[in-house]
Amino acid sequence: MILVFCVILIALAFEFINGFHDTANAIATSVSTRALTVRNAIIIASIFNLIGALSGHAVAKTIGKGLVDINFITQETILCALIAGIIWNLVTWFFGIPSSSSHALIGGLCGAALSASHLNWNVIHWSVLEGEKMKGLWPQVIKPIVLAPAAGFFFGFLIMGLLLWLFRSFRPSPVNRLFGKLQILSAMWVSFSHGANDAQKTMGIITLSLVSATTAGTLAFVPEWMDFLKLDAGKFNVPDWVTCICAIAMAAGTAAGGRKIIKTMGTKLVRMSPINGFAAQSASALVIQIASHWGIPLSTTHVISTSIMGVGATKRFSAVKWGVAGHMVWAWILTIPVTSVLAFGVMKLILWISPGSATIPPV
Repeated sequence: MILVFCVILIALAFEFINGFHDTANAIATSVSTRALTVRNAIIIASIFNLIGALSGHAVAKTIGKGLVDINFITQETILCALIAGIIWNLVTWFFGIPSSSSHALIGGLCGAALSASHLNWNVIHWSVLEGEKMKGLWPQVIKPIVLAPAAGFFFGFLIMGLLLWLFRSFRPSPVNRLFGKLQILSAMWVSFSHGANDAQKTMGIITLSLVSATTAGTLAFVPEWMDFLKLDAGKFNVPDWVTCICAIAMAAGTAAGGRKIIKTMGTKLVRMSPINGFAAQSASALVIQIASHWGIPLSTTHVISTSIMGVGATKRFSAVKWGVAGHMVWAWILTIPVTSVLAFGVMKLILWISPGSATIPPV
């Protein structure tokens, strides 16, 4: 029981760190164009992250049961996944590099499961046909790593190009005033989208932990007033109380801010005006919203970054600082492998300290 509560607390810590790590996703462009002050932007992001986090569970179910076989998950594997994700988030935040909290968590979960099962690759759902949809690591994580940033770039370029054509005969001053106001709305939309996708990942992890504990009999003797902890593995429904605490943790983390990454996202990629910021936020919010509807645990960081690049490319391709973009892309590529190795190593350490205590039986 102590381990179950430790997993829940560390998952909420991950959600909090995810909030302040990814604050820049929603507000960097609004701050850089001076449509909002940092303080007001963070307040807006916090509120709409909270609302978005309460909006659904499709992504949570993908994380909880769509990527790794829940019959071969223990509290220790979940704990190792969270530790790996937190370490990677803190390292990339320290250096001001926008990276994916989602992929950090997914990589950690896969690495921990592989370690505990002694490299039994069957514990990972690579590609599974469920109903009429393909689910698993390949269709829902690996493919979107390439497709989602490409979609962000495409829609950023498309929306910006359309706006430039529509307002081609207007003077810059009234256009900047108009989009300075509209950018507040786009900041709300992208914050809502971020909460709807990112907060659900931790909901899935906590639900997975409770399902695992229920299946293993850990919760068999809890008092009646704690029966809300027991969950049915077959249904895998995210409890309302899990939704609420994750939403609050995400919003609190967002309120804490992440000024280093705001600087990278808002000023180091492209110099932007309010119309550029509006286009980038609208493009990224659209892509993230579609992914959340289909239960795809998207990297909001990847999408927003490439949307900004797409907007910048409408000026000229040299307007994008591709050297900075290259460092970000390397961080994206390395996230899943590095967190997998981190979680794998932490799990091996646990097994070495206490042999057999966290071993997953062979499939």
